Amino acid sequence: MTDTDIQQSLATAHHRMEMALVSAGRDPQGARLLAVSKTKPACMLREAWQHGQREFGENYVQEALGKQAELADLEGIIWHFIGPLQSNKSRDVAEHFDWVHSVDRIRLARRLNSQRPDSLAPLNVCIQVNVSGEGSKSGIALDALIPLAEQVLALPRLRLRGLMAIPAPAETLDAQRQPLAALHSAFIKLKKRFPDAPLDTLSMGMSSDLEAAIIEGSTLVRLGTAIFGARDNYSGASQ
Repeated sequence: MTDTDIQQSLATAHHRMEMALVSAGRDPQGARLLAVSKTKPACMLREAWQHGQREFGENYVQEALGKQAELADLEGIIWHFIGPLQSNKSRDVAEHFDWVHSVDRIRLARRLNSQRPDSLAPLNVCIQVNVSGEGSKSGIALDALIPLAEQVLALPRLRLRGLMAIPAPAETLDAQRQPLAALHSAFIKLKKRFPDAPLDTLSMGMSSDLEAAIIEGSTLVRLGTAIFGARDNYSGASQ
């Protein structure tokens, strides 16, 4: 994929998001684009940065750390960890990322809290919810959300920003909206339960269900193939 391709892909993605926001009656700037860069080389991220993209999502710790080293000269990059996180990799994430979207158990949250350096701002986190009830997916059940959120909010080196979900694929807009609506409803209840918490983020929506996610209130859309093309095979470790 060439520099021109990435520039065009970013422009197309932003236009698609703005059209969806306007159609949903929302602020045209009401959602941010998170470029999902897993398996993509650092040079492609550099090209995206040159065209204004600043937030990047990674799934594999070791792969991400290599890219961070290669791109250390670039200012303003915000690194999001969006994949399942093993406890033995939590220190690397606590030390080198700005966001974690996949907090789904208090033990992991406590590890991230204790491992976050005091020299850095608190780590922004989202609780991952398994809105489709899939056994193969990470995330907590909706009825476990409030107790976990209460525990996470008590951790001083973490900053609970919101919720994340990866629903099961669905073919129609209505079918896509159902689990996303459930997450949005849970988010509203969470904000009412904890009115002083900095809850402002619904991380949901990907290349295939962007419009449904925007309708249901997404504030952070995770786009990978729409920006960088088809995913490459990653031969590294699982994390």
